[in-house]
Amino acid sequence: MAGQQPVFVMNSAPERQSGRKAQLSNISAAKTVSDVIRTCLGPKAMLKMILDPMGGILLTNDGNAILREIEVAHPAAKSMIELSRTQDEEVGDGTTSVIILAGEILAQSLPCLERGIHPVVIISAFKKALAEGLSVIESISKPVNVEDEKEMLALIKTSIGTKFVSRWSDLMCSLALKAVRTVATIDAQSGGSGSSGPGARTVDLKRYARVEKIPGGEIESSTVLDGVMLNKDVTHPKMRRRIENPRILLLDCPLEYKKGESQTNIEITNETDWNRILEIEEEQIKLICDKIIEFKPDLVFTEKGVSDLAQHFLMKQNITAIRRVRKTDNNRIARATGATIINRVDDLRDADIGTKCGLFHIEKLGDEYFTFLEKCKEPKACTILLRGPSKDILHEIDRNLADAMAVARNVVFNPLLAPGGGATEMAISVALTNLAKEMEGIEVGAVKAVAEAMEVIPRTLIQNCGTSSAIKVLTQLRAKHANGEHSFGVDGEKGGIVDMDEYGLYESAAVKMQTLKTAIESASLLLRVDDVVSARRRREPGGGGGPGVQNMDGGDGGEGGGMMPEM
Repeated sequence: MAGQQPVFVMNSAPERQSGRKAQLSNISAAKTVSDVIRTCLGPKAMLKMILDPMGGILLTNDGNAILREIEVAHPAAKSMIELSRTQDEEVGDGTTSVIILAGEILAQSLPCLERGIHPVVIISAFKKALAEGLSVIESISKPVNVEDEKEMLALIKTSIGTKFVSRWSDLMCSLALKAVRTVATIDAQSGGSGSSGPGARTVDLKRYARVEKIPGGEIESSTVLDGVMLNKDVTHPKMRRRIENPRILLLDCPLEYKKGESQTNIEITNETDWNRILEIEEEQIKLICDKIIEFKPDLVFTEKGVSDLAQHFLMKQNITAIRRVRKTDNNRIARATGATIINRVDDLRDADIGTKCGLFHIEKLGDEYFTFLEKCKEPKACTILLRGPSKDILHEIDRNLADAMAVARNVVFNPLLAPGGGATEMAISVALTNLAKEMEGIEVGAVKAVAEAMEVIPRTLIQNCGTSSAIKVLTQLRAKHANGEHSFGVDGEKGGIVDMDEYGLYESAAVKMQTLKTAIESASLLLRVDDVVSARRRREPGGGGGPGVQNMDGGDGGEGGGMMPEM
């Protein structure tokens, strides 16, 4: 056996799951995950309180935030949790819906598996159901005017209305819309995220719309600044702390004597030489400062340090300096003020100075000092200042605001709205039921399963309102849709049915499409699994790394390490 690789013999260990057992286990795990966040859907949603290992708490009803914090061991459950993260990154909303829908599609496909229908046949039917569902969303959607303030605010309200901040929905909607409009740019050369080609829109919220959360004050005093805010103070106490229409210079180089990259040794024989070395350092800094002073800036921001001597020279010329600014903040300042970030002072030109800022001032909020660059002309970057009673509430407001901004961004790229309140899902359900009637063969059952699963969204909305007669309301809604009245959905506040055109509840069609695609594709993926085997290795006590045979039911067939499944 010397020199050979270890041989692993697979016995029918109880930990290994295959065939029908594996499929049932996966469906059960997916259903459990969806049940965890089922009560988090709709305007009457309940909150979850999650304790993290460090003793902190998370209070939220955001599906993605909840699933990100909980730990699961089952691989299918991990796969489901990954769905909400994908949904959040792609469209920013619908994270709870996608998990509930995927879990329900898997649960409804269980009878098909029990009747002996092969998973490949079920998946083929799912694909047909997905194509039909996407065409239904397009047919019942209506275009939206991106420039219309009222329409856009009504749309963003659908995202925020189900969240913790729904009490301040008008304020949060206007914050989200203003932030998205501020950072939206039309690219002259090539497109940005979402489209390509000249004249394409770019909305980079991650890079250019920063949220600053400062505990204290009232939630109502949250605002979108027409400029940038930094958690910084001036370097010298005598520098100006308020400047109107400042000339701003941005640097990515230190205003201090440049030390050698590696260790430098200097041998000095005369005492005067030591003084000369110190003088050279000072002259070097004075040269840099003189070059800066030539261009008469009022404000200097640098990503590196500013020595005491440089502060002295700048302060004498009435120039305010702020040091160690983060790279991301410097980029935002450049976008907001029209300045260019300079790497070498020698390359400085007058065009690099930013002049679009109307007011620079430093304010104390709580215990810390903050630098404000406000009243910028056409800023392409902004800071959203959130105030609130505690850090937990501020974190939740931040998560809700991120969803609202993502929804506003989606509409910029895909200006289509689908009726909310479960109306779209019910329309898809009715269309799939009609499709199943026209079909023949064994795929009919799987299409019907998706049709029934789509009803889970309106049903959950009704149940979360505390309505006892959920079946009655759902039957009324189904009847409306069967007559072609596709704009009818569930009133999330009272639990009855209502016309979404009058109620004014419309959601981004991009979110609906992504939810449907992700849910059906993930259900197809989990149905295809017919064997779950752990591939983790565990060393046996006293074992070396040598060759040996390890039975998966725990019997050691030789020397050396082995492998045990851990499910």
